[in-house]
Amino acid sequence: MTPAVRDRDALLRVNFLHQAAHLMLATNPGQPGLIRFLSHTQRSVCRRLVLRRDPSVKRCVCKKCFSLLVPGITSKVRQRKRQQRFTTVTCVACGTSKKFLNRPDYCLWVDKEEAQLSVEKADKPSVHRSAETNVEATSARSSQEKCLGVKEPGDMSTCDPVR
Repeated sequence: MTPAVRDRDALLRVNFLHQAAHLMLATNPGQPGLIRFLSHTQRSVCRRLVLRRDPSVKRCVCKKCFSLLVPGITSKVRQRKRQQRFTTVTCVACGTSKKFLNRPDYCLWVDKEEAQLSVEKADKPSVHRSAETNVEATSARSSQEKCLGVKEPGDMSTCDPVR
C-alpha cells in the first residue's frame, strides 16, 4: 500500500501544468503566451500551497517572463570561466540570464540522503529514537562527506555534479 502524500492533488496539478507547457512548446511553438500562462499558473499554485518544486523544474522556467528555457529554442546556454566555471542560461524572449556553478564535487540538498524522508521513521515507536538518531546522524555525515568529496579508501561512489 502506498503511503498518503500530502497535497497529492496539487502535486498532480503542478505536474500536469509542467507537462502541458512542454507539450505546447513542442507542438505549437508559435504561442508563447499560452506556455507562459501555464508556467506562471504552475508557480502560483506552488506558492499558494507552499510546495517545493524540484530544482530541475525551477531551472527550466524564466523568473521574469515565465517562458520555458529549452536550450537552442527559447534560451541560449554558454559555458564560461572566470574565477570559477559556470553555465549561463539566457532567455531569448526577455534577455534575463541565470548562472549556475559547475563544480564537480557539488551536490544539491535534494539529492542528499539526509534530505529524504522515509515513512518507516514516522511509524516506529519513540522508545528506540535515540539509538536510531545516532545511526541516522552517522549515515547523514557519511553521505555529506561523500558529496563533499571526502572518500574512504576504495570508495568510488560520489554524487552527480550539477548539470
